[in-house]
Amino acid sequence: MDADRYAPRDAPFHADVNLDIAGMTCASCATRIERKLNRIEGVSATVNYATEKARVQSTGVDTATLIAAVEAAGYRAALPVPIAIEADAAPSADTEAAQLRRRLVVSASLALPVVVLSMIPALQFTNWQWLALTLAAPVVVWGALPFHRVALINARHGSASMDSLVSVGVIAAFLWSLYALFFGTAGAPGMHMTFSLLSNQSGASEIYLEVAAAVTVLILAGRYIEARAKRESGAALQALLRLGAKDATLLREGVETRVPVASLAPGDSFVVRPGEKIATDGLVTDGASAVDRSMITGESVPVDVTVGDRVVGATVNVGGRLVVEVTRVGADTELARIGRMVEEAQSGKAKAQRLADRVSAIFVPVVFVLSVAAFVGWLIAGGSIEAAFTAAVATLIIACPCALGLATPTALLVGTGRGSQLGIIIRGPQVLEQTRTVDTIVLDKTGTITTGKMAVVSVEPIGAVSRGELLSAAASVESGSEHPVARAIIALAAVEGAPTGESTSFSAEAGQGVQAVVDGRLTLAGRASWLAESWSIALSPTASAAVTSGEDAAATVIAVAWDGELRGIITVRDAVKPTSAEAIARFRTLGLRPVLLTGDNAGSARSVAAEVGIEEVHAGVTPQGKLDLIHALQTDGRVVAMVGDGVNDSAALAAADLGIAMGGGTDAAIAASDLTVVSGDLLVVADAVRLARRTLGTIKGNLFWAFAYNVAAIPIAMLGLLNPLVAGAAMAFSSVFVVTNSLRLRRFAPLGSR
Repeated sequence: MDADRYAPRDAPFHADVNLDIAGMTCASCATRIERKLNRIEGVSATVNYATEKARVQSTGVDTATLIAAVEAAGYRAALPVPIAIEADAAPSADTEAAQLRRRLVVSASLALPVVVLSMIPALQFTNWQWLALTLAAPVVVWGALPFHRVALINARHGSASMDSLVSVGVIAAFLWSLYALFFGTAGAPGMHMTFSLLSNQSGASEIYLEVAAAVTVLILAGRYIEARAKRESGAALQALLRLGAKDATLLREGVETRVPVASLAPGDSFVVRPGEKIATDGLVTDGASAVDRSMITGESVPVDVTVGDRVVGATVNVGGRLVVEVTRVGADTELARIGRMVEEAQSGKAKAQRLADRVSAIFVPVVFVLSVAAFVGWLIAGGSIEAAFTAAVATLIIACPCALGLATPTALLVGTGRGSQLGIIIRGPQVLEQTRTVDTIVLDKTGTITTGKMAVVSVEPIGAVSRGELLSAAASVESGSEHPVARAIIALAAVEGAPTGESTSFSAEAGQGVQAVVDGRLTLAGRASWLAESWSIALSPTASAAVTSGEDAAATVIAVAWDGELRGIITVRDAVKPTSAEAIARFRTLGLRPVLLTGDNAGSARSVAAEVGIEEVHAGVTPQGKLDLIHALQTDGRVVAMVGDGVNDSAALAAADLGIAMGGGTDAAIAASDLTVVSGDLLVVADAVRLARRTLGTIKGNLFWAFAYNVAAIPIAMLGLLNPLVAGAAMAFSSVFVVTNSLRLRRFAPLGSR
């Protein structure tokens, strides 16, 4: 991050603010900043080492005060640069990794001969130790300079961090080597050394230059790999934030002008040609096309849009020309909202990580105490001062709080980033913990299991009338109506290529049906009872049975007649999504008991439940009733997930142990949820549960390794059973292991193809 980003101090007051933090090198740093911020009255802060961000909620505290508190702890802070600016600055994002790489390459080139000479007696020519000193000195001074600098800053503020351990260990090994060379016998011509995995205890005839140089290189290598991996783990979010279009074709008074997207305002209209990205969120006012929403929803199949449909910025127009009226811009767009939710999720902490933070807060001081205890213990036990020194240095070097600090945030970075690629937005680590125990999943019907749009489910011609003829007549008479049933029939006729005839004298009777003269003959479409009572058109027993069956399933049954005779029956209802039945089966495989919950009538609910394979049904339920049912299930000992998309689902989503909102739903539902499935596909809900559980499993594996490593390694070092060189390698490996283990989540794949 550029230093000039940390200069401004006159930022306005914010009650809820995010800060970019620079200068953190381990989990202890994050814990120290967090404590410093939380000491300010009215402030509640969480600092994330992996994302280098602080999330602060405050009352009556301005941004300048928060930044000053961070700087008082020895670090730098600034308000985040807006998304658009960060997108432009992306090419310079690897500056930290590049600097580490340069320092690592130079240090490794100098340290390698030192290590080889120290470990292989056959290569130890006369006075080789002085060449080793010449090569090792720049590594200890310049190569380890970042560690020394941070250790000095920490000492000035009366604190310590991982860098303090490394700096003290490296300097101690180097100073001992200087003592042995200038005041001991190690500087004598013909001196030889041997290498052992256990500690060296040969007195002032041994030097530790290879330890000082190699430990520096190993830890630099670990930091470099860690920096690269952290960048990769957040790559999915950065790619998401850079999806938006840069320019738009503004349409004003019939004139098209190419303008930056940032200049668009709500109410403007812009043109989107085939192959172009949609500039920002809006409503289609002219044209029809198909839109590829895969970058937002994860779905590969383009969605048809026409006049009145909502479109999302950053999606791609793959069909015809569209004119779109702007409804949202900048931070209010769907893309920006998703980015904020993902970033907020990455900034959170699981319960286990909060325990790790408490450990990290006291870890470094405890390690210094243990190092001194090892030194004193060896002397009391009759060991040589050299043995005591070796045990103390190994204890300092092998300790690693970094693995503890990286365990949760790196897994969250990768898991939530992978989720955003699949159209799954996870709000935070607490969501991951909830998915582990959920055993019941409650599903709203309309818009969740069903499409929420009326569609034709059956077309039954009577007599010699063909399917196409029946559809053509029905679409023609319904063409004058705006009713959802009429639109469903007209849409099917268009799909099947049934021609729409010329209609005149259209009239409608509310709640009953419509009539018009189509191609010179009176055509009727409406309820069967209306045709019988008002037009004396009788139904055959077969037709009556079809009508009764459809109405029992809560469908709308349209009887079509012309020339005074019934010609066929068309059944329309809110169609079940094609993937809903398979999704219910997957819920059962995941150990979740499905429950259907709807405000619709019992007939409709039972029909949909039977179609998708749900046994427990609650119909005719009010929003308050939905909330009461969630509480009742929880009282019975169930851990409940709720899936919904409407305002009437918001209370139930908030009350459930895990709230899952369908992305096509209302803002209220999404705001009340813990997980958001952008595509609105129930199959993705199952994938979301799997991803959340997998991410939680990775976090727990990381934390287990981090705790187990330190619990096992520190006593071994204190007992003098570990060469400091091996200790440095093990310490570097522990952080790399945690990060690379988290990166495995990038390979998470949805079950099957959709």
